Amino acid sequence: MDLQLQNQHALITGGSKGIGLACARLFLEEGARVTLVARDPRQLAAAQAELAQAHPHSAGQIHTQSADLRDAALAEAMLDAAQAQGGPVDILVNCAGAARRTPPAELTAAAWHDAMQAKYFTYLHVIDPLIKQMAARGKGAIVNVVGMGGKVASPIHLPGGSANAALMLASAGLAAAYASKGVRVNVVNPGLTLTERLQEGLAVDARQQQITPEEALRRANERLPMGRIAEPGEIANAVVFLASARASYITGAMVSMDGALTPMVV
Repeated sequence: MDLQLQNQHALITGGSKGIGLACARLFLEEGARVTLVARDPRQLAAAQAELAQAHPHSAGQIHTQSADLRDAALAEAMLDAAQAQGGPVDILVNCAGAARRTPPAELTAAAWHDAMQAKYFTYLHVIDPLIKQMAARGKGAIVNVVGMGGKVASPIHLPGGSANAALMLASAGLAAAYASKGVRVNVVNPGLTLTERLQEGLAVDARQQQITPEEALRRANERLPMGRIAEPGEIANAVVFLASARASYITGAMVSMDGALTPMVV
């Protein structure tokens, strides 16, 4: 299926690894150009080199921007620089930021504040200026990758889950507010996915249960109806489709991707 993404400019926050990097691969395969955003310039350079090697004919279509998106001014400056370099952003995919997983007994007020800064504001600081620009142009697509912790409370992920829930509400509201302006906003909710972030969660889980991380991983696989944890590319498939013209009448959707672990009607 042709997703009609040729020459579209996709900006991907958290694009240097995990689901964000998997999305970048797919966008390049579909003929789009990409801008990867992350805090660490070294990780960005490594991701850019990896993508350029895999897509040598698209090497000139891969750009990077380093920024701490917890700072609204830095996020807006990043957006200006990305558009000066690669043209107006047609698609925004938000994967940046991850709240630390913390057992309830170890929570502090700072942990709750840090979670909102790490996950909620890293998204909103980019969405807020860009969605207005998209509306002025009469087109645009935003896909927010928001963990299932926003739908199902996990004892070791309460601050992060709360930030995720807030992001879903903001996404649904923005989808309604900007639908008439030609801008679509959707959410993909991945469950456990084989990324570096998963390792941190498994370490906390293992500590809680007094088992090894390897045993925590084995048990995690066993709990899933599909018998395995998702690959980043599987999540990226849904993200890129929702960002494409093939999903032209989908907005305000929350797509759960946890392998049927949490049967729910939404």
